[in-house]
This record gives sequence, structure tokens and C-alpha cells, in this order.
Amino acid sequence: MTRRPGIHSSVLTAALGLLVCAPTLAQAGGYAVYTHGASALGQGNAVVANGDDPSVIFFNPALLSQLPGTQVQAGTTLIFSSGDFRSDLTGRSSDKDSDLFLPSTFYFSHRFNDKVSAGLGVFSPFGLGNDWGKEWEGRFIATNSELKSFNVNPVLSLQVNPKLALAGGLNFIYLDSTLERQLRATALGIPIPGLEVGQKFSGDGTGIGFNLGMLLDLTDDLALGVSYRSEIKVDITGDVSFATPEGFPVPLPGMPGKTDLTLPQQAFAGLYYKGFDPLTFEVGLLWEGWSSFEELRIELPDGSSTVTPRDWNNSLVYNLGVRYRLNPTVTLLAGYLYGETPVPDHTFDPSIPDSDTHLFSLGTDLNFNRCKVAFSYAYQRFESRTKNNLIGASPVAESTDLANGTYKSDLHMVALGLTYRF
Repeated sequence: MTRRPGIHSSVLTAALGLLVCAPTLAQAGGYAVYTHGASALGQGNAVVANGDDPSVIFFNPALLSQLPGTQVQAGTTLIFSSGDFRSDLTGRSSDKDSDLFLPSTFYFSHRFNDKVSAGLGVFSPFGLGNDWGKEWEGRFIATNSELKSFNVNPVLSLQVNPKLALAGGLNFIYLDSTLERQLRATALGIPIPGLEVGQKFSGDGTGIGFNLGMLLDLTDDLALGVSYRSEIKVDITGDVSFATPEGFPVPLPGMPGKTDLTLPQQAFAGLYYKGFDPLTFEVGLLWEGWSSFEELRIELPDGSSTVTPRDWNNSLVYNLGVRYRLNPTVTLLAGYLYGETPVPDHTFDPSIPDSDTHLFSLGTDLNFNRCKVAFSYAYQRFESRTKNNLIGASPVAESTDLANGTYKSDLHMVALGLTYRF
């Protein structure tokens, strides 16, 4: 049975709805994360057709065929985000609390012989972090949102012939979320104007998918890399709880709820050219299938359900990466990335102030015999975007609850990676 939401079901729908409309940590549209290696970030992630460390497991596992021996890599990225909102209604500005994130990675690769290689990657392909505080204009849409993902990805690569390598793997993913906003007491049927209640959703879930890769040497100097990551359906269960102010007239019990989230399929392609050695470069393209996110369906405790349209679009990311080997020890890196947002105007809201984005990066690889140290810095600027829709409207909403206005945000990223070759 599907029905229109009542008071409690509307609360649950809004809480779970935040789960799949929250801001990305870095680099692409929606809530995808691409800080999967310091060397890759320094090249704007244009590493689908070239790579010399185990982080190729994420970008294109067919590249494992080019890694000698056994290699282990660990890394982390410090992400500092900031943002602001200027209200169309009042003209006032609100700053998003500055957030600091440290998504980390671990990779292992081993080459058995000239034909067969294998690897294991542990990384966070999706995530978010957003804290607007409890005083701003849009607090009845979103205050604090956090989404964490953990992906374990074993892969196997086969060198079919001297020019062609193929690879495949499985992805086991775990999602954990904590999402908060404010509610007017009147939305809960308690006629006390001005009184607010804090609402918090906590939930988690798991899913399984696969990834594929291909590396083809077109000429001695030109290589084509292609890889694919399947969509993954994650069943999410959780609970909604309420924080009431002192003197609140009635207790508010929590309630369970469940939904599912389909993580988008992703297709990567890159052309790598090394004919100007020691200068090499790659141009790349990433397609993400966000159109699978047409709606959010919430299953309620009484067996009914509610539906919220999202109507996201497929999106493209274009990137360029450059490497210059200064000497046997030092390699300089640079990159640029442009990404389209999948979020349409009519479902844009402050829980995901996403927009078209530009990323600029610099970095270096330092090779010391068996050890490689990679360091990079990236700046990401999201183009300003205006909300002018009815997201946030409700029978008890006030004009300011819509939080219509202009949103701006940017990110600073510092990545460090250490690879050891046995």
C-alpha cells in the first residue's frame, strides 16, 4: 500500500530523504568521492590508462599487469570544506561550519607471473559531510549530514597478449549515515509556535557489485584504458530519534524505517600518451549513471510507503593529467577536472548544494628504491547556484523555511600516499 504521508511518516520520509541527497566530499557530482590516491589526485584523476602504484585497483584494475612484484600502499587525504548561503528573502548570509575529513585508502597488489596479477583495495567511494548549524534559515531542511562508505574490492588481472590486459573484481560496500535537522513543534501536532525539536536519523546497510577493466596499447606511445563499476543496491535500515527542549509537553518516541539506495554505475576512459617522454599526459572522461535515482521510496512501520521524487540526471566529468619526470627520483604532477552536477534545479536543496565544479591540482612522486612517497594539493571550486523551488514547503512552513537563495562552496585537499615494493 502506498499512501500520502501523515505527521510521523512525513518526519521519517524527510529524515531518510537526507540520506541520498547530501553533499559530496570531493571532485564529482552527487555524493561520489574520488580521493583514492595522492599521485592520482595530483593528476586530476586522469589515471585510467597509466599508473605505477596499486591505487589502479580503483581507477582501472587492468593496470595491475604493469606493476612488478608485490606492492602495498596506504594513504589519506585531508579535506577542508567551506560554504556560504545568501538568502533571497532576507539578504542575510550564513556560513556552513568548516569541516575536516580524512578519507583513507589501503591497496595491495601481487604479480604471480607474466600473465596473472591480483590485488585488494579498501577505500571510500561515496561520502558526505555537511554542517550548517541549528540557527540558519534552512535548518528545517538540513542541519548536519554525514555519510560514510567502506568498500572492499578484490580484483584479478590477466595479460591476454603483449598489447591487451583485462581485469575484473567484486565490491563489498558498507554505508553508515547520521543525518539531522530541526522540526517545528506544530509539524508534530503540538500547537506551540516557535518551539523546535531536533530530529536525528541513524542507519546503515550493505551491498555487492562488480568492476571491470581493460588496457590496450594502441601504439608504442599511445594506450587506451577503460573501466566500469556497476551500480550497487544498498538496503538501509535505521531509526529516527528526537531531541526535545526542556519542558516539552509530551515524549516523542523514536521510530524505525527502511529504504534502499542504488549507488550509480560509473564508466571511465582515458588516453595516455608518452611520446614526449619525460613529459607524459592523459585525457580522461567519466560517465556516472545518476538517472537511476528517480525517486526515494520509504517503507514505513505500518507497511505503507511514501515516495519523494529526485529526478537526477546522468553526468560527465572531463579531466587532464600531466607527469614530468624531472630525474629518477622526482616526478612532477599537475591536473585539471571539470564535472557536471547531476542535481536538477527543481530538486536542488541545501543538503546537497552541488553544482558544476572545477578542480586544479599539483603534486609530486618521490621514488626511493623500494619506496614511493606521493604528495599532492588540490583546490576545488563549485560554481555558485541558486535555489528557487518549493523544497522545504509544508503545511506549517514559513516563507524562510524554503532557504531559497545563492549557495557557494569550495574544498582544499592535501593528499599523502606511501607505497612500498617488496
